[in-house]
Amino acid sequence: MSPFSLVPRDNNFFREFTNLADGVKSGARELRQMIATDPPDMDKVEAIKEIEHTCDEVTRGIIDRLNRTFITPLDREDIHALAGSLDDVMDAIDAAAAVIRLYRITRVRNGAKQLVDIVCDSVDGISQAVAALERRNGVLEIAAKVKQLEHEADRAHQDAIVELFDQERDPIAVIKWKEIFDFLEAATDRCEDVANLLEGVVVKHA
Repeated sequence: MSPFSLVPRDNNFFREFTNLADGVKSGARELRQMIATDPPDMDKVEAIKEIEHTCDEVTRGIIDRLNRTFITPLDREDIHALAGSLDDVMDAIDAAAAVIRLYRITRVRNGAKQLVDIVCDSVDGISQAVAALERRNGVLEIAAKVKQLEHEADRAHQDAIVELFDQERDPIAVIKWKEIFDFLEAATDRCEDVANLLEGVVVKHA
């Protein structure tokens, strides 16, 4: 039996987490659309930046609510960590888009497209897991899939680097693409961080 309290728990955190995850998913979709053409659609960089700003606002709202709430549906440190980790995913997506524009990329390498597809799949999983968090229904299974996707991203990143060094003769281009690949792989790392946090929350409250 759950403990009785005269002070109701604020369950709006779950809705705000869902809003934040949906924002990250929108950012990932914009990135995929950005690199779908040669040259990339650089206008998408500003769209992604706007989404990143919105995610920052949602994150600040979650932290502000946390500071004003007496009884929370999850441990306070978990709420703070989850908000920050979701925002970190969006930051990585934003950084990848920004560096593509910074380096004036005109032709997108296949390795980048593959990594962005994995980022989108990972973010989809994160969004589904966050939506299921309040009921704890299926979160562990979805989190496991996200972690598997991170392993796929590691392999795709390695393959992209090998192909880059085999095919590219311009050392400046090698440096540019190596950094882009690293940013994209980092986005999947941040998704794995979220998955690990979600697993911890579910196990703790089982």
